[in-house]
Amino acid sequence: MQSLGVTGGAGLAYGALSTLGLAPASAQVSYRSPAMGDLIGKAGAGARVAILGGGPAGLCAAYELGKAGYDVTVLEARSRPGGRVWSVRNGTTETDLNGETQTCTFAEGHYFNLGATRIPQSHITLDYCRELGVEIQPFGNQNANTLVNYQSSTPISGQSVQYRTAKADVYGYMSELLQKAASRGALDDVLSVDDKEALSSFLSDFGDLSSDGRYLGSSRRGYDSEPGAGLNVGDQRTPFGMSETIRSGLGRNFSFDFGYDQAMMMMTPVGGMDRIYIAFQREIGDERIHFGAEVSAMHNTPEGVRIDYTRDGTRTSLDADYCICTLPPNLVGRLANNLPGDVLTALKAAIPISSGKLGIEYTRRWWELDDRIYGGASNTDKDISQIMFPYDHYHGDRGVVVGYYNTGKRHLAFESLTHRQRLAKAIDEGAALHGENYRRDIASAFSGSWRRTRYSEGAWVGWSGSDSHGGEATAEYTKLLEPVERIYFAGDHLSNAIAWQHGAFTSARDVVTALHTRVAAS
Repeated sequence: MQSLGVTGGAGLAYGALSTLGLAPASAQVSYRSPAMGDLIGKAGAGARVAILGGGPAGLCAAYELGKAGYDVTVLEARSRPGGRVWSVRNGTTETDLNGETQTCTFAEGHYFNLGATRIPQSHITLDYCRELGVEIQPFGNQNANTLVNYQSSTPISGQSVQYRTAKADVYGYMSELLQKAASRGALDDVLSVDDKEALSSFLSDFGDLSSDGRYLGSSRRGYDSEPGAGLNVGDQRTPFGMSETIRSGLGRNFSFDFGYDQAMMMMTPVGGMDRIYIAFQREIGDERIHFGAEVSAMHNTPEGVRIDYTRDGTRTSLDADYCICTLPPNLVGRLANNLPGDVLTALKAAIPISSGKLGIEYTRRWWELDDRIYGGASNTDKDISQIMFPYDHYHGDRGVVVGYYNTGKRHLAFESLTHRQRLAKAIDEGAALHGENYRRDIASAFSGSWRRTRYSEGAWVGWSGSDSHGGEATAEYTKLLEPVERIYFAGDHLSNAIAWQHGAFTSARDVVTALHTRVAAS
């Protein structure tokens, strides 16, 4: 252990202690990349590692292991890096599992991220952007000028309301109600006199209340005509009534803004999320990544592992000392394998989620010109769920709007449709929010569904028996955290950040640490 600590640092020594059961594996230890000097004089130096999948987890594992001189080979069935992280631009061609082929015809320089599109500031995805030299830019996750449009039993039903207007009324009336409750003694059992005074001060500011504690509306709601010079004070909007505001559900999506992994500011790579994986590919080396390699079998052997795959019509076997399998768990069971029954059962507990997106290229940026919307998203309870506006090419002559990004039941309404049918439905629903501008000046479009995309067949997974969006410690989830002889599993599905690149990276780094510790201790 002292030797490991000297050569590999505390992280490597701690990992070895954990492997031997001499330290709690759950303790937090900062990640340390393997280094070339860690394996000097070790029998495992230059160990061969087969990595199945060239998505975030697979490329991260290959990149990190490469730092210590491992002989890595990445097998990726697609012709591109990134896996489910996918940027669509001019020339992109895809045939989905519905049998439909689309070719993107967006203008040069325009794209949209059919996969991941935003990065929270706390995620190590940004660390890799820095390390790999991938330029980033702000991503507008929220915008006061976008719209909400929901059905209800009130006069507001089906109206498109600016986010700023909805927030002003919802927060204003909630503040007024709480102010009344406190002033009438309804909270005396939990608040002291000083508490109530402090609460009153907060609510007056938060809800923009009048001196007598009422919400009467204010400039926070916005203007029908903007204030100008001289005596032009503008035409301020009149607030909705309290009852209709509450019953309309205008605030049903506000909590999204509070999500730990959704709060502004958010970031995104310049030119598309796939820039991260093109950078990984550059650093790993083209000779170590085999694109078009469709894996058909994965077996532990007495000497290590054997992987069978087909590339360019030729069936090939790859023998390695270890394997890191980053394929979607719902696809692993289709491989010929000798995995134990309980592992196969655990893989089946990862349930694929339906999700997809549609990009619409407009030849006029009407959202900026007419609605003064720069980024962010409009929300609705229609099947499209949301409309996301471009965060690039501001004041350009065209742009790509995400006509829907939806999951679960809402996406099922699009999943089996042809591309033309998806586009027609999305335009009809989008026009209900943004008017006839939404139907005009359309040059092209491209859509995709993760469950209908070959080699993915799901956007991310939910664990059977868990209602968490993270890696709930079910028996099946825990089972896959351990290697099966020489085979390790990695991916966002084995993290507490499912559906995020960060989750895939943290999972890959855990596996790299465990494998490297094992080799260094051998």
